[in-house]
Order: sequence, then C-alpha cells, then structure tokens
Amino acid sequence: MRAHLIAVGERMPAWVGEGFAEYAKRLSHDLPLHLVEISTKSRSREAQRAIADEGAAIIAAIPKSAHVVALDGRGKAWSSEELAAQLARWRMQGQDLAFVIGGPDGLAPAVLERAQQRWSLGPATLPHPLVRIVVAEQLYRAVSQLGNHPYHRG
Repeated sequence: MRAHLIAVGERMPAWVGEGFAEYAKRLSHDLPLHLVEISTKSRSREAQRAIADEGAAIIAAIPKSAHVVALDGRGKAWSSEELAAQLARWRMQGQDLAFVIGGPDGLAPAVLERAQQRWSLGPATLPHPLVRIVVAEQLYRAVSQLGNHPYHRG
C-alpha cells in the first residue's frame, strides 16, 4: 500500500519541503508517501473556474483505485488514535490512499464527490503548506502506533 499526498501549490518554502521529506523518509518502509503538486496557474482569474481547473488536475492525479481522503474543514476530526484505527482499516482494504489538499479557495465539488472520506485537522485554519507537514507527521504517528513504536506516547 502506498499513500499519495496530492496538494495544490508549487514551489513551497524550503522548510515545507524539508519537513515533508523528513516524515516521508520515516514512512518509506511502512507507508511510502509520494507528493504530487498541482499547479495554481489556472488560465481563469475567476475563483470558481480556478477551483474547477484545480479539481480536474487533482482528479487526474488520483491513482485509479485509490481510497480518497479530502482534507476539509467540514470533515471528521480524528484523534491520533482514531487515525491509527483508520489506517488499520485502510490497510485491510488493500488500496492505495490519496489525501487531497485544495488551494486557497478550497476543493472543487467534483473532488469532494470523489472522496470516500473527509478529514478535518481541527477548527483552526492552517496554511496549506503546513497541512502537508501535519498530514505526513500524523500518518507517521499512526504507523508508529500500529507498530508499537515509542514515537507516539499518547
């Protein structure tokens, strides 16, 4: 099983790439995590059209049979333990995972329809580059919990 983080935005600050890379490296044996960046360079200046363009690119980047989880403020907030339980269930399904992060204006309705689940990181609004790192860290924490690794001492 592999995980894909599909995120709108390119050319992130170095600290974002470094933080994501650190957790992706830690996950490499148990849950390989691959980042796919989607361009924000829509040909349209209209917000709704830009969201639709980003959505089409996101859907095109989702592996064919992947279980899709949309990062969405209206989704379900999972504790670290609940995420670990989710990961255990996802492993039983045997599908790749695709986590999707929209752009500044959110995810296209088509992406939300494609998603089997919506995950909220909580009520605070986080900068989208930071969400990449938080998702990677939380996946690493979940893998650590499932493997009885001391990283998670909750």
